[in-house]
Amino acid sequence: MEGIQFNPSQGFIFSKHNPKDIPPFDRVFKIFKELLTHTSGDIEEAFEWLNTLDKEYDIFTDEYTLANFEEDLKKRGYIREEIDSEDGDAGTGKGKKLLTAKLETALREYALDQIFGKLRKSGLGNHRTNKTGQGDEKDGDLRSFKYGDDRSTINLTESLKNAQVNHGIDDLRITEDDLVVEESKHKAQMSTVLMIDISHSMILYGEDRITPAKKVAMALVELIHRKYPKDTIDLIVFGNEAWPIKVKDLPYLKVGTYHTNTVAGLNLAMDILRRKRNTNKQIFMITDGKPSCVEMPDGELYFNSNGLDEMIVKKCLNKAAQARKLKIPITTFMIASDPHLRRFVELFTAQNNGKAFLTGLKGLGQMIFEDYEKNRIKRI
Repeated sequence: MEGIQFNPSQGFIFSKHNPKDIPPFDRVFKIFKELLTHTSGDIEEAFEWLNTLDKEYDIFTDEYTLANFEEDLKKRGYIREEIDSEDGDAGTGKGKKLLTAKLETALREYALDQIFGKLRKSGLGNHRTNKTGQGDEKDGDLRSFKYGDDRSTINLTESLKNAQVNHGIDDLRITEDDLVVEESKHKAQMSTVLMIDISHSMILYGEDRITPAKKVAMALVELIHRKYPKDTIDLIVFGNEAWPIKVKDLPYLKVGTYHTNTVAGLNLAMDILRRKRNTNKQIFMITDGKPSCVEMPDGELYFNSNGLDEMIVKKCLNKAAQARKLKIPITTFMIASDPHLRRFVELFTAQNNGKAFLTGLKGLGQMIFEDYEKNRIKRI
């Protein structure tokens, strides 16, 4: 098997591979991580899937069994057992199998590789600005040395060239007038809030939208942690209401019997960002694009799951405009392909002057990137 994919209508799809040079643990571990994403971190259910798939695809061998794989997971620190007085057997030491922080990180890395591909080698990530001065990233532009410039910014090659031109090879010396420094750019920190829709519509009509949403969420978190370690990222989920979650909660997310209160999510996201000291702030929103719930002035929730409710949509657009006034761009990841949902995201994005990734379940790798800030659409 080259890999494993999940299609809502066809189930799990495998492709052939040559397993000669792949260690048995690594071969099974890749499949196991995919299954864990679909089972929301339920290890026992993932093992059941492995057993079922093994009967058809011969995942295991006489030399390497499911028991061997489970033992390797424990030895490598990916899973642990927690004895429960009700569910576990204290005498045998068997209990509920749980993911460790190491495996939670591995799931985020796996999602990152799937969604964004391998990251190119780069230095510590921060967001560039157009302001030059005594920053921490070389810009390539040169200027004359001025009193107070850091000596580490002096470009020795260009300074020696100036010395040779100004004084000749027979009297080679470097004076202050020969020195040139290389401009650098300041790196700006970013505060991000990632919103994840866990409403019931994320699994309606036979489409599993929550699993791709989790993958994108885990990939974004890992991307930010790797490329922009100085940034902050806060996570919230929204259904009938909105509440914050921790990074380690991402693999376990499940859809609830909720409507989609996008306004509540945006309110919480903006409240979080107001408390951040960073100038640069943004919101990432992962949703199927269909708001169906909003809180009324009396505190009661108003629901309408039939199409796009004009009043709910208007409140969403007002929040998008409010975020724009606060200079908070919103990037929307719409895990759906319905034309009317796409139209809502386009209106929402235009109102905020933000960005949108519009994709069906099969197209996470070929997203349409709408950049309303530059008033154009381009493929990435």
